[in-house]
Amino acid sequence: WSLIILRDMIFGGRRHFREMLNGSIEGIASNILADRLKRLMELGMLTKADDPSHKQKAIYSLTEMAITLVPIMAHLGAWGRVWLPVSEELSIRAELLENGGPPLWERFMDELRHEHLGAPIDHEGPTVRATLQAGYEVVVARKAEAAAG
Repeated sequence: WSLIILRDMIFGGRRHFREMLNGSIEGIASNILADRLKRLMELGMLTKADDPSHKQKAIYSLTEMAITLVPIMAHLGAWGRVWLPVSEELSIRAELLENGGPPLWERFMDELRHEHLGAPIDHEGPTVRATLQAGYEVVVARKAEAAAG
């Protein structure tokens, strides 16, 4: 579950408990999610703070330790595309990450450092996450069009 939580935070931008609970296709139970978040914080991979935009919510942030998992996650995605029966919709992000290679991974880690750690960012244009999402949406639209046509 820990890798799934990190995946959802890195690639899905999920930072609140409820987003992680309801947003994962795997359907994690609330007690398991709470336990894994606690363990990830104890390991130094996440931090938790009050959400400045909502007094009753906490916001989770990736630490540098977790952000540097991006290349490993990219390799896991590439491996999954080869060895697991995944749909094009679920594999397009992994394909884009694989094709982008280390320069794209570095850019993505810089964006995550900005988002989670407040680090300055020195590039403009669409974010890596937005590019990955756009790739996903293109595949979904193409499949919907093919099914309708």
